Amino acid sequence: MERIEAMEKIEKTAKSAFVAVIGRPSVGKSTLVNLFCGGNVAIVSPVPQTTRNAIRGIVNREAGQLVFVDTPGRHLSDKKFNKGLTKTSDRVLAESDLVLYVLDASREPGPEEEAITAALAALPEDTLHDKTIAAINKADMPKADGAPITAFLREKLPAIRPEHILTVSALQKQNTDALLVLLFEKAPEGEAWYPAEYYTDQEVPFRIAEIIRGAAISRLREELPHAIFVNIEDIALKNDGKTLYVRAAICVERESQKGMVVGKGGAMLGRIREAAQKQLDAVFDWKVKLDIRVKTVKDWRSDDRILKKLRNG
Repeated sequence: MERIEAMEKIEKTAKSAFVAVIGRPSVGKSTLVNLFCGGNVAIVSPVPQTTRNAIRGIVNREAGQLVFVDTPGRHLSDKKFNKGLTKTSDRVLAESDLVLYVLDASREPGPEEEAITAALAALPEDTLHDKTIAAINKADMPKADGAPITAFLREKLPAIRPEHILTVSALQKQNTDALLVLLFEKAPEGEAWYPAEYYTDQEVPFRIAEIIRGAAISRLREELPHAIFVNIEDIALKNDGKTLYVRAAICVERESQKGMVVGKGGAMLGRIREAAQKQLDAVFDWKVKLDIRVKTVKDWRSDDRILKKLRNG
């Protein structure tokens, strides 16, 4: 009821906008995007930096359409892999109509937050004043305190309007309707970019790879989440288009890491496959037959060809 009433406040003129979602790792960007889109568009994980691409999630309402572009978390590092993630984030910022800056109410601003505000401060002043919304997330956390975060924003980005700073909880859905209403209000008039039934524009192989990677990350935790990527080696529709056969490889950097993914007697790989299968069955109308293997691709995080493929989906 609250969402219906909130959306009725938006002008009836059709709105359309690309919204860049920016923030440091683990502030809840992916959780917000998934909540707004009503589907699992981006990986949600306690492990920082699980988002590697500019993930697009689509929100269709009577008021119009918002296309959220969930960018990789901004992380300070000189490694080629992390520099590539930052370039992806910068490109999305430059190309979007609106900016949604997500912060964490349970953590004090640090060097990464300083780097983000420096990047935002370089945007045109009218973009900051009229087109940038700050969402202070995780208001439900025990140590949450929005006051120092708000003070930080007022100091570093004074061009952002005070009424454009909202405290929310994506997990508990607190004040998220108001945030969505505000984004629609600030969106320019325009036609929808995607059909109304879409909630993401990700290609099928990319979605499958991300689901498998998410299943692996959530089970491997701190062991080697950033040392893996998933390559879809073969995909085909059979049985008159009723069954989707997928052969995928979870790729690691070192031969010694394969055992962690496979587990004793193949137990870990079996759990990853089972979790991924369950999600795939929920997402696709086809019956999905999934075959997952583990391969070593030495030093892939320094391979420009692989990094380019991962950034471009």
